[in-house]
Amino acid sequence: QVQLVESGGGLVQAGGSLRLSCAASGSIIGINIMGWYRQAPGKQRELVATITNSGSTNYADSVKGRFTISRDNAKNLVHLQMNSLKPEDTAVYYCYAGRNVAGIVFGYWGQGTQVTVSS
Repeated sequence: QVQLVESGGGLVQAGGSLRLSCAASGSIIGINIMGWYRQAPGKQRELVATITNSGSTNYADSVKGRFTISRDNAKNLVHLQMNSLKPEDTAVYYCYAGRNVAGIVFGYWGQGTQVTVSS
């Protein structure tokens, strides 16, 4: 099993910044992608950003240019730097880790951290 623990959420005014962190532990060998998803009230969970072991990144269009995902492989950490936050960024943010085994993806989730952006 893989354990993911998020930190760094909170309340911020529009235009402000927050930095989320996720610490991975447990059976992390073979984890080849990590990232962040978010879920706002009444909406489906959506991808925010992902990063592979090699450093390739992918972002949702809504956060491109404002959010930056980074990864510290030595410390099994993944960060999400969020700048120019908007009220529509308000959501519970979940850390995600994925392991691809012979074409089957095993996904793991953190417990989530609340991000609230006030207008």
